[in-house]
Amino acid sequence: MPRISGVDIPADKRLVIALTYIYGIGDRTAVHICKELNLKASLRARELTEEDAARLNVYIEKNFPVEGQLRRQVQQAINRLKEVGSYRGSRHRRSLPVRGQRTRSNARTRKGPRKTVAGKKQVAIKK
Repeated sequence: MPRISGVDIPADKRLVIALTYIYGIGDRTAVHICKELNLKASLRARELTEEDAARLNVYIEKNFPVEGQLRRQVQQAINRLKEVGSYRGSRHRRSLPVRGQRTRSNARTRKGPRKTVAGKKQVAIKK
């Protein structure tokens, strides 16, 4: 199991797919990296030589924010929105959807499991 940018990438998968296991590298970026370093996209991750893995590591660290650094950048951006008091920041603060989705019928992922609120009981009127 090769280790690139502090992440163990799966050995049995193609290199292009295995690189996407690194936070911050998607499909297109993985293909771009393979082209830049002249690595075959069909190559399995376990077939990487030590020097290829080292070249990958250096190239990724130099050209892309990945893993901890990228997570920190995202978190800082969210905290800035909260501090400024923007609408998006307030949505983050209240754990509600940020990008305009409806909340009346969906949004269970952000809001969490339903919290049932008991309805008012009707008072019986005596005659």
